[in-house]
Amino acid sequence: MSSDLTPAVVAFGANLGDRAATIQAAADKLAATEGVELVKLAPPIETPALRPSGVDREAPAYLNTVALIRTSLGPSELHAVLRALEDAHGRVRTRRWGDRTLDLDLIVYGDLVQDDPELTLPHPRAHERAFVLRPWLTADPHAEIPGRGRADALLAELGTPSSVAGSDEGGAGGDAT
Repeated sequence: MSSDLTPAVVAFGANLGDRAATIQAAADKLAATEGVELVKLAPPIETPALRPSGVDREAPAYLNTVALIRTSLGPSELHAVLRALEDAHGRVRTRRWGDRTLDLDLIVYGDLVQDDPELTLPHPRAHERAFVLRPWLTADPHAEIPGRGRADALLAELGTPSSVAGSDEGGAGGDAT
């Protein structure tokens, strides 16, 4: 691949079905996509489901991770690839913050900052989500969200431990676009 690739971060989450197998299959398919190079897939963490009212301990837990990629695709093209991968893994968009087989969010695309109805970058809630920040820091200890700051400082502001072991009480999957 060419050296003029844009670094990007993709968050993965799943709380239905074989979560680990689904995430790995989606990561493999993303890596096999023309114009995408998978740099690193962070170890997954398990988190309780999050609803607008807070943590839902009755819902199946999420498995979350992030992938660091480099891509020649534009942000809208990459977003379309992510949506197609969700669809291919049985994603049904009936309820916002609902349970799902696969959730893929484009967190950052280089240093791009855009507020677009179809794709806001960086992801508008990534800085509030320990389930994004924790695995991202495992993959890249120097991670930074454009316009928000360093991921380690953002995670510290949330008051959650930075280790990746165990359950993340400070945030959870389920808030997808």
